Amino acid sequence: MLPDCLSAEDEQRCRQLLARTTAGLRSRPAAAAVLVPLCLVRGVPALLYTLRSSRLVGRHKGEVSFPGGKCDPGDQDVIHTALRETQEELGLEVSKEHVWGVLQPVYDRVSHPHPVTPSTPGDRRKATIVPVLANVGPLDLQSLRPNPEEVDEVFELSLAHLLQTQNQGYTHFCQGGHFCYTLPVFLHGPHRVWGISAVITELTLKLLAPGIYQPSLAVPELPRG
Repeated sequence: MLPDCLSAEDEQRCRQLLARTTAGLRSRPAAAAVLVPLCLVRGVPALLYTLRSSRLVGRHKGEVSFPGGKCDPGDQDVIHTALRETQEELGLEVSKEHVWGVLQPVYDRVSHPHPVTPSTPGDRRKATIVPVLANVGPLDLQSLRPNPEEVDEVFELSLAHLLQTQNQGYTHFCQGGHFCYTLPVFLHGPHRVWGISAVITELTLKLLAPGIYQPSLAVPELPRG
């Protein structure tokens, strides 16, 4: 049975689990931050995604993403970055009180374009992407005002959909004829969720539904200290 991921008890559990990561990472320099919006769409718990504009410059244009972007010097921390970028991209105001915490960062490696978790945050901070989990509550997608310069489409995937094994997959990548790495992928929605967004989705599902979501891909833990 799908847990009530928006209950007060579940929120408290998630906040407690994320407290240490949030305290250690919210003010650490990073390249970018994204908001992972947990919402209710027609009464059903879901995650909100965007399809990045095909007019953007860079290798991530036209991809499924979470709202977010580069950290600006004027941002107070990564939470401020994620909330600011979400407002700019979607016209969605989210208060800091609705933020549950900071998830494990992922590293967008340019020379090896698979997302991993950073083993040396100081050396790789310019390519570190920090996910920020927030409960944005009941949401009518028609009320959003996506910026057409940044977003082509906004869509949601229910947690029930994401947690069904038939909608989960993994892609194995090889380089030079040898196995190199494996990434999760989420299927059968309006768009395929893969890459960094799929890794962040997997981290979110492991937090929200640990007894239900049992990924076969082990994501390494962020080193402590």
